[in-house]
Amino acid sequence: MNNSMLNNLLFDPAYLIIGLAVISIALLIAFIICAVKMNKLYHKYDSFMRGKDAESLEDIILSQIEDIKELKSEDRGIKDSIKVINRTLGKTVQKMGISKYDAFQGMGGQASFALAMLDKENDGMILNCMHSREGCYLYIKEVKGGESEIMLGEEEKKALSHAMQR
Repeated sequence: MNNSMLNNLLFDPAYLIIGLAVISIALLIAFIICAVKMNKLYHKYDSFMRGKDAESLEDIILSQIEDIKELKSEDRGIKDSIKVINRTLGKTVQKMGISKYDAFQGMGGQASFALAMLDKENDGMILNCMHSREGCYLYIKEVKGGESEIMLGEEEKKALSHAMQR
């Protein structure tokens, strides 16, 4: 065989053989590392696919999908309940104002009071409790939108004003 091609090189052919051997060894090491990593990955995949207690991954996914459907249904029900609660809450007493006063001369201690109780739209009532030596008298006046059709006394106006400012 003619070695003319190797003879025409500018360096010794032994260096070429040594370089190729080093590259081959490096590639062999890289292959072994990749094979080990691939084996670990395969074991993890196999364990994942088996699932717990030998259940299949498909069964687990289908179970999770059913759980999600149930949660969505419950969520819709909860949202509807919250809407009803919010509508009902808007009609509850949310604002209160009170004004204490002496209803009759000679009566001290401000035992009488006017109490305004309103919802968020300023609808509600004013309770006026007048205390005297002979007894206690309680009056109620309806309020719509912060106004009463019945004329209000000064104490009632004051209680209504306090309630509407809250």
